[in-house]
Amino acid sequence: MEEVRSNSKSHRITLNNRGAGVVTGVNAVISFDPNEILLETEQGMLLIKGKDLNVTKLTLEKGEVEIDGRVDSFTYSDIKPGIKDENSIFNRLFK
Repeated sequence: MEEVRSNSKSHRITLNNRGAGVVTGVNAVISFDPNEILLETEQGMLLIKGKDLNVTKLTLEKGEVEIDGRVDSFTYSDIKPGIKDENSIFNRLFK
């Protein structure tokens, strides 16, 4: 049986005490502010919500983002950004 290799990066979230963490398998940082970070990952769009959030290091060549602050939630969506439909799940999830 032939092994099929994928060019996609492995996606992983490592979080220490709801504060500092690393997200791998990141394709792009869509936006960030102290309350939300929106990432495009190998597993879909990832919205990180919390307080005093900060992107401390971004290495897109390796697909890694380091964050700190207080993380309250992670939410995934398969919808890509830029969708104009007001009723789309992307727009409802990420408002």
